[in-house]
Amino acid sequence: MTGLKAAVIGCGDVSAVHFEAIAKLDGARLAGVCDSDPGRLAAAVAAYGVPGFPDHLSMIEAIGPDVVHITTPHNMHASIAADCLERGVNVIVEKPLAHTLEEGHRLVETAKASTAKIAVCFQNRYNATSQAMHALLSSGELGAVTGASATVLWHRDADYYRSRPWRGTWDGGGGGLMMNQAIHTVDLLQWLVGDVVSLSGNAATRFLGETIEVEDTAEFVAGHANGARSAFYATLANAVNAPVTLDIVTEKATLSLRGDLTVTYADGRVEVVPERVVESGGRGYWGVSHELLISDFYARLGDEGPFWIDPEEAEKSLRIVKEIYRQSYPDAAAKVS
Repeated sequence: MTGLKAAVIGCGDVSAVHFEAIAKLDGARLAGVCDSDPGRLAAAVAAYGVPGFPDHLSMIEAIGPDVVHITTPHNMHASIAADCLERGVNVIVEKPLAHTLEEGHRLVETAKASTAKIAVCFQNRYNATSQAMHALLSSGELGAVTGASATVLWHRDADYYRSRPWRGTWDGGGGGLMMNQAIHTVDLLQWLVGDVVSLSGNAATRFLGETIEVEDTAEFVAGHANGARSAFYATLANAVNAPVTLDIVTEKATLSLRGDLTVTYADGRVEVVPERVVESGGRGYWGVSHELLISDFYARLGDEGPFWIDPEEAEKSLRIVKEIYRQSYPDAAAKVS
């Protein structure tokens, strides 16, 4: 990795962690920024001292980036990522994969046909606790998984949505809580327990109905390919952002995530895996592992085959979320597409 040029498309909130990660990379440098909002673009140009562009195609043509980071609203993810891949530019795109199933699947096919690589930011897979859970479950030493549960009990108020109105809409966000906050935990659940083969659930607006048109609360029960069952509940009506919980029960142990990971074995042994703590300008609920994912992606650019969290992998959580919407809003095609 020498002399790689990076660019960021979308200079809103989450771009901060991408700028931080790029600055720490050896052999790569920020070469340009892009945003359709003149104020955000001017601020980014002033902060990072690189050229700014109002649209991504003109930026690609002008600076020829090796890697583009897409941190735009959800409804721009897939189309911009496809434009980059079709031009041979490597991509790191924030979750979700896309705001619709159709756009998501188109990006899956575009990625398969491209010589460039793409990563989707499910950075929580890089958490120390997630990695430890996956290693233990994959080793077979805990026996079969018999069940799991997860919760996301967070708080968002009306001002959060008023500051970025696209978040509260189907057209802009493709959904609400499940697409914007809880999709990280949905991804971990299916990655750790196994592919989801059956699903029954509901999404609704319980708290923010005067502000948003999307859901702020959801629940489901999922059947996994290995025969395990998981239960999931999430809401934005909680008083605070409580720690995400994830419990996995196996034949020989229980794995319990509450910030740190506690593994309680059937023979009475208890092991604790602490989560890493890092200083960042990003928000705490984004987790601690953006930098690890981004660094790993750059390090693997010369490898054969796709990056391990690619559009095909990210499509799994998108399909779970959209199936919950299909069951919850049977007469609203725009919500489930």
